[in-house]
Amino acid sequence: MWRTLAIWPLLFASTICGQDPSPPAADPAIHPESKSDVFDRVIANEKQMELALDEYERTEKVEVRRTGSDAKPFEVRVWRLFPAGPAMNKLPISVDGNPVNPEVYRENLEKLEKYLVWAAQAGAAQQEAYAKAQRKRKERGDLIATTHDAFVFSRVGAEKRGEETLAKYAMVPNPKFKAGTRNAVIFSKVRGTVWIDEQSGELARIEGSVVEDISISLFLAKVYKGSHFMQERYEMTPGHWFPSYQQYDFDGRKFVVPFSIHERTSYSDYKRVGPPKDAIGLVRDELSKLASEQTAK
Repeated sequence: MWRTLAIWPLLFASTICGQDPSPPAADPAIHPESKSDVFDRVIANEKQMELALDEYERTEKVEVRRTGSDAKPFEVRVWRLFPAGPAMNKLPISVDGNPVNPEVYRENLEKLEKYLVWAAQAGAAQQEAYAKAQRKRKERGDLIATTHDAFVFSRVGAEKRGEETLAKYAMVPNPKFKAGTRNAVIFSKVRGTVWIDEQSGELARIEGSVVEDISISLFLAKVYKGSHFMQERYEMTPGHWFPSYQQYDFDGRKFVVPFSIHERTSYSDYKRVGPPKDAIGLVRDELSKLASEQTAK
């Protein structure tokens, strides 16, 4: 169930989202390039972002709420996300960024080092793991590309965000679009708004709402109308726009049991670690530093 919901950022991220159920009139502002060209660039950059994330570590902070209107979370989880070739390693840390348990953290780093060594090799098992990751990326990439045809976009103006001026587009399902996959059926049941930095061709913000109940998992589960998703992105490192914040507010049922997912997730501390063969040295240096600190005590 959650795996299906987890692809939503990727489905929305290529161009969907918003809350207005009717498309506003297009803004007659001057367009430096056609809408098709704009979204071609956005989709291409989206795919490049996915590749880049495979070489950048970051901190992920998840705040879990019981309802979307709760002012405070009842649970906060923080991880250091470390890319490791075909996998993403998650090291639990505290809210202030320090290890919750230094000994457990060191053990997790040692496991990460071993996995990176394994991932840097060229054996049959490694090839299979990378091939599986590549198949998943292709599936996501195909969905991202599909959004270009699945929606009708109308430019509705521009908005300031700090020193940036973002182009704002409303999005509604394209009545001529025929879904070729089960996941693509979702597109006909959401509407949204996207904000784009047209100079860079990067997606800066996306918002999406479910306007009709969505049946998933062979109709054994359902996401209810009114569920909402948003994501914000910034140029976190030179030339790379990455997510800084995202929010899920999903309500529905699985079989006959209701579920409610209300999460606020922030991302920070993006640092390039490179492919496994480069990342090994960084992890070993950190382990050496931890060992020296332990010896000094």
